[in-house]
Amino acid sequence: MSEFISLYSGSSGNSSVVRCGERYLIVDMGKGVRTTGAALKELELNISDCDGILVTHEHSDHIKGLEVWCKHWNGPIFSSRGTLTSKESLAHLPVEEFDPGDTLSIAGVHIQTYSTSHDVVNPVGYRFDAQGDSIGFATDTGELSNHAIDALKDCRILALESNH
Repeated sequence: MSEFISLYSGSSGNSSVVRCGERYLIVDMGKGVRTTGAALKELELNISDCDGILVTHEHSDHIKGLEVWCKHWNGPIFSSRGTLTSKESLAHLPVEEFDPGDTLSIAGVHIQTYSTSHDVVNPVGYRFDAQGDSIGFATDTGELSNHAIDALKDCRILALESNH
């Protein structure tokens, strides 16, 4: 069974973990390496077991820690087309870009991406499916489109994050 864990959430930073067994994915990295590393350590998660970081959008409370994190970690970052390249300081990171609506496969986890409504380049939400389980995640969206609602139907866990 998969689990969703919010590492931290708020206007000063957002980050979550989607865990499947010993492996996990991180969604957003809005605080520094020390804060994120301490949160992972508290959960007894090793940095080396992280299979990837998925970015929802480029606001600093979702990406602030990415650049320094990548100096300590060697995995892939996944972002919708244009999201991280819109931030000059992050354009050099090893990003695998996708278009909202694309499906990703990372370490046996099937991930459906969908557009969200926010004032940035290509903001996205995610649906994670693995081992017969499903988790949906949406953050900072003004409204959910019919496509997003369809993507999130029948999720065992639905995480909606909002700071307003």
